[in-house]
This record gives sequence, structure tokens and C-alpha cells, in this order.
Amino acid sequence: QVQVVESGGGLVQPGGSLRLSCAASGSIPSINVMGWYRQAPGKQREMVATIASSGRTNYADSVKGRFTVSRDNAKNTVYLQMNSLKPEDTAGYYCNVLYASSFYWGQGTQVTVSS
Repeated sequence: QVQVVESGGGLVQPGGSLRLSCAASGSIPSINVMGWYRQAPGKQREMVATIASSGRTNYADSVKGRFTVSRDNAKNTVYLQMNSLKPEDTAGYYCNVLYASSFYWGQGTQVTVSS
């Protein structure tokens, strides 16, 4: 089975930065897409940023210009650099891995943006 583990969440003031990491382990010869999703209380889970094996990236409109997703293929790890954070970014952030037509999720890391 594929295991997905996130880290890097925490409490930050508006305008601050955080860097999230997600490492996938298991029998994974290759990963098609890795990405980040978030879910705030009472809201649906939404895509934040994804990155394919080709390096192609996709971002939610609300984070464009502020967040950057990258990956280390050798370590099967994806990162999310979050700058200029806003209170609206407060949510549980979840890493997702698309491999062999299946989705694998981490258990999430909390990001709270507050004064």
C-alpha cells in the first residue's frame, strides 16, 4: 500500500509563509500526479495545487501568485510553498497522490492564519 505523510503546517500571521511537505512511500515505481487539497470547516475539499510527472502545474485561482508547488521525483515528495498567507487560507491541507489509476490521501496538516 502507498503511504502519504504531510508535514509543515502550523500557526502563522497574515502575510507570513509556510512550506508544506508530502512524502509518498511504498511500492511506487512512478507517480502520475501529486497535489495539495484543502478543506475548511463547513466547506467542500478543494484543489489547491497539483504537479504532474511532466512538471506541469495547476493552481486554484485563489492562490495563484502566492503558492508554488514543486516535487522531488527521487524522493517521491511534493512541496507547497505558501507566501502572503491570508486568513481565508486557514484549512486542513491534504496531500494527494495519483498512481496507477488510484488516489491516495494523507491524513492532513492544519494551517491556521490568524493575528
